[in-house]
Amino acid sequence: MLTSKQKQYLKALASKMPAVPQIGKEGNTESVLKSAEDALLAREFIKVKINQNSDEDIKETASYIADKLQCDVVQVIGRTCVLFKQKEKKSHYELP
Repeated sequence: MLTSKQKQYLKALASKMPAVPQIGKEGNTESVLKSAEDALLAREFIKVKINQNSDEDIKETASYIADKLQCDVVQVIGRTCVLFKQKEKKSHYELP
């Protein structure tokens, strides 16, 4: 679990990041989960965006992905969510 101070730090970093996996009209598929998992392993910290043509709910999708990939939901805003999973060794981020 992230503290509110850690979430605030990560939210500030997320404002400059592009959304890596984007969910389209097919919805939350296995390929989206695989893409999110690969991005989390490489970056530890990703943004997921649901496109306008998708019927998915962002809050449900964020919690589903977080549950499947065992990561934390940092923020849900609009049609975008931010996810974080810190590496145990050699992490890119030093949380406050």
